[in-house]
Formats: sequence, C-alpha cells, structure tokens
Amino acid sequence: MRLGQRLSAAVQKNPLGSALALVALAASLYVITYPFTAARYAPMTDLPFHAAQTGAIRHFFDPSFHLRDQFELHPLAVPYMSSYVIGALFMFLVPAHVAVKIAAVAMLALLPAGLAVLFHGMKKSPLLGLAALPLAWSHLTHWGFLNFVGALGLFAMAVGVTLLLLDAPSRRRQITLSAVLVLLFFTHVFRFPFAVAGVVAAAVVMYPATKRFRPILAPLALPLALFAAWIRVRPAAIGGPIDLSRFDLSRLAELRPLVLEGGFNDPVEAAAIRTSWTTLLLVALASLVTFLASRRAAAWDRRAWRFAVGSHVLALGCAGAFLLGFLMLPMAAGVWWYVYPREAIALAFLALGAMPDLPRAPLLRAPLVLALVLAPIGLSRAVATNYRHFDRATDDFHQITQDIPRAPRLLYLVFDHGGTNKKNTPFIHLPAYVQADKGGWLSFHFAVFGASPLVYRSPRDPSAVVPPPVPTRWEWMPHRFRPLQHGRFFDWFLVRSRQAPDAIFRDDPSIVPVKRVGTWSLYRRKSD
Repeated sequence: MRLGQRLSAAVQKNPLGSALALVALAASLYVITYPFTAARYAPMTDLPFHAAQTGAIRHFFDPSFHLRDQFELHPLAVPYMSSYVIGALFMFLVPAHVAVKIAAVAMLALLPAGLAVLFHGMKKSPLLGLAALPLAWSHLTHWGFLNFVGALGLFAMAVGVTLLLLDAPSRRRQITLSAVLVLLFFTHVFRFPFAVAGVVAAAVVMYPATKRFRPILAPLALPLALFAAWIRVRPAAIGGPIDLSRFDLSRLAELRPLVLEGGFNDPVEAAAIRTSWTTLLLVALASLVTFLASRRAAAWDRRAWRFAVGSHVLALGCAGAFLLGFLMLPMAAGVWWYVYPREAIALAFLALGAMPDLPRAPLLRAPLVLALVLAPIGLSRAVATNYRHFDRATDDFHQITQDIPRAPRLLYLVFDHGGTNKKNTPFIHLPAYVQADKGGWLSFHFAVFGASPLVYRSPRDPSAVVPPPVPTRWEWMPHRFRPLQHGRFFDWFLVRSRQAPDAIFRDDPSIVPVKRVGTWSLYRRKSD
C-alpha cells in the first residue's frame, strides 16, 4: 500500500519524468526481448547447452529423465547458477526453449539496469542506462556468453550501489550491496573479484568527498565468505593460474570490430549498430553542451565537485582496468576460450559511465531520452530478422526431434554448418535441446570440461551411467566418428549433413535409419 502511494505521489510530482521512465522500461524490454520472439531456437552458439543444463536442474530428481544417473550438481564449486535457476523455475510453467529465453532476457536486462544504477550513484539520470542497449546484442551475446554479460551489469550495479551507500549510508543499501555481490558470485565467479575490487576502489577514490570507508565492510562479509569457500572447493579445471606476462598493444586494432560489429553477415545489422553508437555520441555531445551552458557546476560546493570528479575517475578507472585485461589476458586459460576479447565489451560498457548527465529541463531532456530509446530499435529488428531466418532453417530439426523418445542415449554429429548468415555456427550444439526437453545422455556435453555446475559422476561409481569420453574438440570434427568405436553406448543418432549419411553407419548393421527431414537424419539401434 505504501509503495503504491509513493508511486502515485512520484507520478503526480513529476509526470513527464515518470512517463520517460515508463518509455525507457518499455523500450529496454522491446530491444532485448523482440528477437527472441522471432525464433523457436535462438541462434546463440552456446545457448543449447545452457538449455540442457537448465533442463537437467529442472528434472534432476525425475528418474525418468536419467539425469542423476550421470550428473552431480555442484552449485558452490562451479557457481554459474543464476540463469539456470531462473530458467529451471520457468520450466515448471513453459517449455524448455521458452524458459531458457526468459533466463537469457533476464541476463541481458542486467546491462541497462546495472548502468542505470551506476549513473544514479554518480548523481546522474538513471535514464542514461538506455545507453547500454546496443551492447545487449554484442558478439558476446551471439556466442551465448550470457552469464558474462549479466555479470557486467551486476558489476556496474555493485559500483553504483557502493556510491549510493558512501554518499548516504543506510542498512537497506548495505543489504542491497551484499545481495548484488552474492548474485554476481552465482552468475559469473570470475567477475566477482573485479566487483570486490571495484567496491573497494570506490571507497578509496570517493573518500575525499564522503570521508567514509566503513559502510562497505559489512556488505562484503557474506560475499567474501562465499568466495573463500569456493576457493577451497573449486575444481582444478577452473582453478589454474592465468598467464599475464603478455602486453599486446597490437590488440588495440581489434577493439573497433569487437565493439562495433554484430553477429551476422548482414549490412542492415551493421548499419543499425553504427546508428546506435552515432546516436549515443550525439546525445553525449548535446548533454555536455547543455550542461556547460546551464552552468550547473557553478552551484556545486567542494563536496559536490569531489564527488563528481571521483565518480568519473572511478568509472574510467574500471574501464581502464578492463583495457589492461584486454591487452594482457590470453585467448585461452584452462578450459576457458575467447578470454581477452570479452574485455572489449566490458571496456565499452564501463566507458559509458563518462557520459554527461542529461539536461534537467524537460523540453531538452525528453528528446534526448527518445533518441536513446529509438536508436537501438533498428538493431533489435535487424537481429530479429536474422533470428526469423534461423527459425526457418531449424524447422527440420524441430520436426525430426519429435521422433526421439524420452531419455535417449543420443549421439549427434554436425557436418553441415550452412543455412544461416551467422558469423559463428549456431548448429554445433543444437541437439543439446533434446536433453533439455527429454533428458537422457549426449555424446558430447559441456560437463566434460569440469567448468559447469553439472559434472559427470565418477566412472568408478558402480551406479553411475556416464557416456564414454571423447577426444578433445570432438564436437567440431565429426569425421572422427567410427560406429564400432564410438557408438556402442548410444541407441539414437542424429546427423546434420547435406546428403543422407548412411555410409558412416555401414560398419554397424544394428544402426538403422528412421527418417530424414531437410538437413537432419535420424537413426536408431535395433533392439535385440
């Protein structure tokens, strides 16, 4: 009741501001959500395995799915849990492919939400969080690195809440900061140390303005305790050292394409990205001109000046730290691949914190907010168009998987990656949706890396039923498959190829064709 009264009072006090906030919220949901409505399966390379792991958590205790026969769940040792929990909860209400898209939307929405909180902590308009929307459809999203993208938003949120806490300490803000850090820990554990460093750096950099440091100590207690526990139980696969001996300035040439190029070979998408960033630049310039013309800073006292300078140093310092990571981190670290390119988006995202505040005058603020709202809509529509093309390219997959029963032992081979203009293949892991829907076993699974909350049970456990190990990069080299050597464990076989692949099963006459639909062929093992 009190919340409703406060909202009503806020609307009456500032109707234009409330209207702009609603427009910003609606635009953010549209830009992030609309492409997901255009396709049954989103063409993100790793998303099928996010779906499979989400489905495994949802059906973990259902014996008909046979997931506990093969997996153990380690939510603390490998705490990438937040998106999986969101998806698993929604799987009680909607199909797996819908639930995983809802979880994806939640992760991407953390970008504008986190940036809005950062701007609020910097005493700027939270409406500037709209500036993050073009990054929601960066190359990281198209790869399916959704936990990383969500963690960037939570990083900005943690720094923003810290600024609010240092400016005006309260128990509620301390609890909020602790909760954000815990959520970040369970979203992407390797972003967690960065966030803690950002919180401490905020207290140090802002000390001349706030004269406070102690308010951040209590909120750090629980998150750091979780991190200490993780250090003790983390698996070797994600616990090794990272080589930071290289400092490669030649990588600076990669920044522009990594930030400004999309996920498809599509000139419409490329033009929409350029329009989004050009609009951001124009809004920033217009805001700076109006700020200087208004002489707002003339009314600031010493504390306000120190706060403004300190918060900008903090935002740019975080961006600078990510730049160092981009120049020094390797491409691969243990089981992790594509390591340093991720920092390009982190750098661009935090650099947005340097944007000048929006004008306070409604007649000046409204058109700039509308520009931020409209700029990424073209990008969202371009992505949706490509998603629609992918939906047509995967109709055959959806049809043929209807003949696969519950809990299959499924071996899959993807020979053909054509049929889409996506820059990185969206077909390589597509059969993992079968496990998301029906449980059972897969011939290749991310569990082999030991860097997921789900890990295979020990083969020494007599009750474990685990697929046989496969060579490194098995999923990328289907020509390695030999039915008598690699296929004995499996009773269903799904192959994507331009022509019927009967010849590859010739050595095992017990494997017979079921049907072929489009580019997909389905086989099964005859019962004795």
